[in-house]
This record gives sequence, C-alpha cells and structure tokens, in this order.
Amino acid sequence: MQETLRVCEFFTSIQGESSYVGLPCVFIRLTGCNLRCGYCDTRYAYTEGTDVTVSQLLRDVQATSLRLVEITGGEPLLQDATPLLIDGLIDMGLKTLIETNGSVNISRFNRNAVFIVDLKAPSSGMAAYNDLSNLKALSSTDEVKIVLGNRDDYQWASDLITRYRLTRRCHVLLSPVAGTLEPETLATWILRDALDVRLNLQLHKYIYGADRRMV
Repeated sequence: MQETLRVCEFFTSIQGESSYVGLPCVFIRLTGCNLRCGYCDTRYAYTEGTDVTVSQLLRDVQATSLRLVEITGGEPLLQDATPLLIDGLIDMGLKTLIETNGSVNISRFNRNAVFIVDLKAPSSGMAAYNDLSNLKALSSTDEVKIVLGNRDDYQWASDLITRYRLTRRCHVLLSPVAGTLEPETLATWILRDALDVRLNLQLHKYIYGADRRMV
C-alpha cells in the first residue's frame, strides 16, 4: 500500500470520550475539516500535517501493541485513502473507532468499524451541515455524540433523539461545551427528563490538562 494520508497527529492516550472512555487507545488524527464549529478545540488539525503511507500507519499502530484505535480529525472521512486505513486496521483484528463530524455519509465505509457521529447542535453554527441520513445507517454498535452549548441545544438534541428513536438504534452521548455549559447543569437536565443517554465528559482533559497536545 503506497497510498498516503495527511496526518496531523499520531499518539497513544487514554480514550477520553465515547463508550470506550478510560481505555488505552491509539489515535490517528487526520488533517482537514469541512466545518468550522465555534467551540472547536483542534483547529490546528485544519491544516497541520505530514504525508504518511497507509502501510506505515498500520505498522506504527501494530508497534504500540494496543487493540483499540480511533481515527479522528478534523474530518477523517474526507481523505481518499481513509477507507484503506479503516480496512487495514479491521483486517488486523483491531477495534476501530471512527469519529466523524456528521456531514459525511458513512454508509460507503466498512461497517465493521464503530462510527461515532458527532452531530452539530445549533450553537455550533454548523447544524445545517448534518447529514441526517446517517441516523438511519447506524448500527447498535455505533454512537451519536452531540456537543451542547446551552438549553436550546439540549432541547434540539432531545427532540432529535425522540424523532429518530436514537436510543433504540445506538449509544447516545451528550457533551457540554467546556467553559460554556456546566456538566452539573447538563446532568440535571438529563436526570429531570430521564433521558437514556450517556453524559460524555472529556476525561483526557482532566488527566492531562485542557490544552496539552499528546505529541
């Protein structure tokens, strides 16, 4: 495989989000994103990166001896060689997570991967770019994450969860925008509505600090 990917970061860390939170994980952060969310904490991934072959990435993952891998961004599904990387990781028998921003249709990618579809709530400024057809493509192992900045975002998310019966389709994660919506406030709303979702906090920021990069 000589196909290349533009890679912003490659590192190992403790998985900080999703239903796999707390587990050792290899992260491959690909360069480039088609959205510009107001709360984005990885703006450097818009442009920073170097070209790495898919074969080299697979060797680098294998060298870590870890069994959990996440491909993230930016938006990792924009690059042409991403399907080759996903297929290669799955062929190696690795649990492969794909965190995608919700604007790219996931149906053409290897569905043995776990897709974490990060839908954009109104306060992100990017809600118009959500590809809601993804919600019908979700399997029971996939996840939907929604980052919330205020009560209106929460109501939007709650309505969406009900309309698409998301908690019957997959795992649903609600996250507060750091420094904007207090976790206790979001927890109160979830409990009050008995919403069957996971409160998703960024564990890695509690471990390593909010601004630390792992490379």
